[in-house]
Amino acid sequence: MAGVAAFLKNAWNKEPVIVASFCIGLMGFVLPVISPYTKYAGMINRATPYNYPVPVRDDGNMPDVPVHPCEQRGDRLQWLKDL
Repeated sequence: MAGVAAFLKNAWNKEPVIVASFCIGLMGFVLPVISPYTKYAGMINRATPYNYPVPVRDDGNMPDVPVHPCEQRGDRLQWLKDL
């Protein structure tokens, strides 16, 4: 550990701009992994359909099609409303 600290101190003394740019680049890779927003963004992306249904008129023989486009069907995404 002392060797790493000595290396970083020496590198900072010689080239602070390069060390700072490496630190910023490392944070760009690490922060999204540990961010809590990544979890919720993934949950929202899994809940969002890739294609949206086209409204059709129900002729009485289609039990899986809502009677009206505003009729609520499927997941209510209550976990998203509770945030």
